[in-house]
Amino acid sequence: MYAPILLFVYNRPWHTQKTLNALIANELSEQSILYIYSDGPTKNASEADIKNIEAVRGIIYSQKHFKQIFIVERESNMGLAGNIISGVTNALERYDKVIVLEDDIYASKGFLKYMNQALEMYEVNANVGCIHAWNYMLDTSASSNSTFFLRGADCWGWATWKRAWDLFEPNGKYLLEKIISKKLEYSFNRNGTHSFITMLEDQINGKNNSWAIRWHASLFLNDMYCLQPVRPIVKNIGLDGSGVHSGNTTIEQTTVDFIDVERIDVEESEWFFKVYSKMNKGYSRSSIWELLKNWAKKYYPLL
Repeated sequence: MYAPILLFVYNRPWHTQKTLNALIANELSEQSILYIYSDGPTKNASEADIKNIEAVRGIIYSQKHFKQIFIVERESNMGLAGNIISGVTNALERYDKVIVLEDDIYASKGFLKYMNQALEMYEVNANVGCIHAWNYMLDTSASSNSTFFLRGADCWGWATWKRAWDLFEPNGKYLLEKIISKKLEYSFNRNGTHSFITMLEDQINGKNNSWAIRWHASLFLNDMYCLQPVRPIVKNIGLDGSGVHSGNTTIEQTTVDFIDVERIDVEESEWFFKVYSKMNKGYSRSSIWELLKNWAKKYYPLL
């Protein structure tokens, strides 16, 4: 059985339709179950927001392509964190594994094949907790594989198993205290290349409500790894200022159609840190987590 797909949508009809169209183009879509979680309006939602939410719901109810479709309508606004945490938790009460997308993650036609192959390949490996579909446009000349591992988790088109999600810790303060007590700040910041500690501190202080930083920290503290593609197999189409979380950001994204998944050793990639650091020296680019930090300040209010 292929892993069910969880799609989280809100108030962006164009992005929702594009994301669904991309999923439909995947060769395994007709054999996959799709769950769609539609967030509701905020207390002070504008008329335009309500119309957009209604338009999104019109789109999702018109879908007939997948093996089965289940739609969960939120009566009020849960926010992205609440919607995802609740949706993933509920789905994993019924299934052993899930694939997760938001309404602005445009999947290549081989996305579902990659995700399902990787989920099957590493299903019984207790050191692997996450499969990821996006990556920076890195220099791949030194890499001999199509995938690599990083400690922790990621969130732009991802998948996991119940055994890993059961380790999710929603208490950011607890997570930060554990990281500090074990003197893991540098490692948690991916050897100083990212600002994860700051993002976690901001979540604790109410400056963001990021589920993703807590998911990353939860797996990191359990010494679990996320499989990463050398080349992205999804594209984020929400960096256009349309989203509540997203600003207007330019970031290079050239996707591949398919990824050959081969079993590799579960260890943190030295290749990634070398090429990522070199990339940052030559270019001024925000990391995925810095983008998330800025988004979380801007939208999906704390409720």
